[in-house]
Amino acid sequence: MMVKNPSKIHIIGSVGSGKTTLARTLSSRLNVPYIELDNVVWKRNKPEDIRRSDEERDQYLNEIISSDKWIVEGVHHTWVNPSFQNADVIILLDTDYSKRTIRIIKRFVYQKLKIEKANYRPTLKIFRNMFIWNSYFEKESKPKILKLLNQYDHKLIILKNNQDIEKYFN
Repeated sequence: MMVKNPSKIHIIGSVGSGKTTLARTLSSRLNVPYIELDNVVWKRNKPEDIRRSDEERDQYLNEIISSDKWIVEGVHHTWVNPSFQNADVIILLDTDYSKRTIRIIKRFVYQKLKIEKANYRPTLKIFRNMFIWNSYFEKESKPKILKLLNQYDHKLIILKNNQDIEKYFN
């Protein structure tokens, strides 16, 4: 049985799957703050981001999930088990590979034109890496994530698109 108005939500999916868009939507609708897991891993800094140590990262995640309300979103799955355990709901966005590829291209163009804000500098290297990460997610990470999330089947929602969310949060 799914929680009607969850206050602790973990969203996981590939680059371009719609995690941040969904997190923003749910954050607004449920009045729950959201955090991008990339910002847990990285201290945003000019001119270059600084990677937190594993201890700092884990401590930061524990601070987040010890609060009463949170939405975390990201592709990370190897170190976020405390979030999975404490979540009321886990949402896996299993968006079609080709749709994610198109979104990666659109995002890059929008960020270069300053239509969309980025947490990072949208370089050609990052753009290229997003295609690599997308492919890696499909072939390597997704099967591991699905296996890992089996134990949370009672609170897992797998969505093919953001519109499906209406079934659960209306």
